[in-house]
Amino acid sequence: MALLPPEKGWWHKSVAKDEKIWIACATVVALALFSLMVAWHVVGKQNPSYLVYKTSPDEFYKLAQANWEKYKVAEKNGMTVVKPPPDGEIFVMGSTWRWEPALILKKGAKYKFHISSMDLLHGFSLQPVNMNFKIHPGYDYVLTFTPTSTGTFNVICNEYCGPGHHTMITEITVED
Repeated sequence: MALLPPEKGWWHKSVAKDEKIWIACATVVALALFSLMVAWHVVGKQNPSYLVYKTSPDEFYKLAQANWEKYKVAEKNGMTVVKPPPDGEIFVMGSTWRWEPALILKKGAKYKFHISSMDLLHGFSLQPVNMNFKIHPGYDYVLTFTPTSTGTFNVICNEYCGPGHHTMITEITVED
C-alpha cells in the first residue's frame, strides 16, 4: 500500500513503447502457456482417472482381503504378494506405516487400481515413475494404470504420517 495516493490523471498518461512491448510479450507467453496446459490435459493423456467412491475402512479392507486371497502367489517379508490377471482389479491399502500388497504385473496390460487409506492421509508415490496421489481415508480412488517398462518399482508414502513413515514401502514388479 502506498503512503500517498497516486497523482491525479495517472491512468491517462501514455505508456512508454518498451513497456508496451514487454506487456504484449508477457501476454502472448501467458496465453501460450495456458493453451499448452489445456492441450496437455486433453491430448497428453497424462491425467489420472476421476473415479472416487466414498467407502469405509472396514468395507475397503474386506474387499482388499478378498481380492488378495483370490490372486495371492506368495508371501514376502510378511506381506502378501499378488499377481492379478491382465485387465484385472487391484486393491492397494495404506495403513499406519505400510502399503499392501506387493504386486506382480504384466507389461502392457491395463489394470484398475483401487487405493485407500485405513487411518491417515497418505501419499501413493510410484518411484521412479513419479506418479503421486494423495490418499484420504474413507475414499476408494480408482486409477487406471498400464505398465510400459519392466523392472521393480517402489511405492512409497510421500505424505508424512508419523514416526514409521519411512518404512511405508512396497514393490511393484513388472514382467514381460
